[in-house]
Amino acid sequence: MNQERMSGILLHVTSLPSRGGVGDFGPAAYAFVDFLAAAKQRLWQVLPLNPPGFGSSPYSAVSAFAGNPALISLERLAAEGWIAVERVEQFYRDDAAKGLEAAATRKQPLIEEAAGNFLDRADDAARARMQNFCQENVNWLPDYSAFNVLRRRFGEASWNEWPDEFALRKHETMAAFKIEQRRELAVEQVIQFFFDEQWRALRAYCADRNICILGDLAIFVNYDSADVWTHSELFDLDEKGRMVRVSGVPPDYFSATGQRWGNPLYLWDVLQERGFDWWVARVRRALALYDMIRLDHFRGFEAYWSIAVEEPTALNGEWVKAPGLELFQRLQQVFGELPFIAEDLGLITPEVHELREHFAMPGMRVLQFGFSDRGAQIYLPHQYVPNTVVYTGTHDNDTTLGWWRSGATAQERAHVQHYLQPIERDEEIVGAMLRAAARSVAKLCIFPMQDILCLGSEARMNTPSNRMGNWSWRYEADALKPAIATMLAELMEMTDRDGFEEAKAEEASQPV
Repeated sequence: MNQERMSGILLHVTSLPSRGGVGDFGPAAYAFVDFLAAAKQRLWQVLPLNPPGFGSSPYSAVSAFAGNPALISLERLAAEGWIAVERVEQFYRDDAAKGLEAAATRKQPLIEEAAGNFLDRADDAARARMQNFCQENVNWLPDYSAFNVLRRRFGEASWNEWPDEFALRKHETMAAFKIEQRRELAVEQVIQFFFDEQWRALRAYCADRNICILGDLAIFVNYDSADVWTHSELFDLDEKGRMVRVSGVPPDYFSATGQRWGNPLYLWDVLQERGFDWWVARVRRALALYDMIRLDHFRGFEAYWSIAVEEPTALNGEWVKAPGLELFQRLQQVFGELPFIAEDLGLITPEVHELREHFAMPGMRVLQFGFSDRGAQIYLPHQYVPNTVVYTGTHDNDTTLGWWRSGATAQERAHVQHYLQPIERDEEIVGAMLRAAARSVAKLCIFPMQDILCLGSEARMNTPSNRMGNWSWRYEADALKPAIATMLAELMEMTDRDGFEEAKAEEASQPV
């Protein structure tokens, strides 16, 4: 892992103020990258880019490999000639749908139309790029495309409720289906090609400005996903394909009854016998998308909370050991240095710390967690080591201003006043927390965009104990003021996070 001091901003792509109701890879994304460069930020952290399932959550994806079609920019498709500019402009003139899921649904037909145009009139160079993309992703792309087409055919039903010949992927049935639906399947593959090309272009724009992308890899996958449908033998399911036990965490900071996530659990012994081949493929895909990867729920690689599927909450579960050491050894064998960050929040045991430290992965510290009592002070800067990533808050926290106004206890507020500075106006907490994070010895420092903009609870991205009403926040189109970039740039300079190289500066200052 790069040990250089740097700073970045946490902002999911859907939170960009793109036209059409959902953030995408279009002009607003490039404007945000320009803002990062002006603010001397050298890292952009995004949430999973996969197509979301229930509740628009990027952590409940239809595929652990595919990209979210809603992130494709219609403006860029029009510029490339795959859809008429007039069609796009008419789409934007219509009233935008309210909510992330509605906006994505409304946008989807135009993306499919563009994919159809590609199939009908792409030139040889474009077809060659498309063919190369399909070959590089043959391990997941055909299955994902088939799953998506079948989901439309069978409506709201989960894959295990489909007719047996499709649920069980009977060879003759699937072979006939692929012939009959070859146009629809091809459209799905072109849509993934569009996603890949636009994301690669945006990443290249970031790289030209010395900005890395930090992606997010959820440990578990959604039950109703192409992954479980295709590889049911890797998950804890009964003979009818139903889940036996599910994922979650015991009671924690966010919920007194724990969090019952409901994802199927892996059959780790089967994965290990196969050399963790599915995980190798998954990480290979992630490394093609990101420069660095945050491993969500890292402690689950050492031991995971297993809940019987009939339990309504996460209270009655048990910890089950996972072969994390063997998994990461295998990944290291295949990929060499692992550019991983471990999300090691919550109930962390010595064994989890040992696993993380064995592979020199930086852990996470969240300032909001540090002010309740003496045990919480591990989250305060005087306890950090350099191999750490510090956040003021994450996508699961309230914004710093929102936390201060309604989430912090009287004790926490008093401790903040002693540890940081007297807070006379509510807004002062945000600057105090930003400076505390930036001044720390942690090599990486990441700020949620909501804190940069000094927003309250109305801008919260996710409340873990709530199943609905999350993931919809977007910042206003005129929010990226030059003064904010200047403030951040000056803070980065003073805390040595701006990439300044003294030797090069001295060399440049010498007379010719």
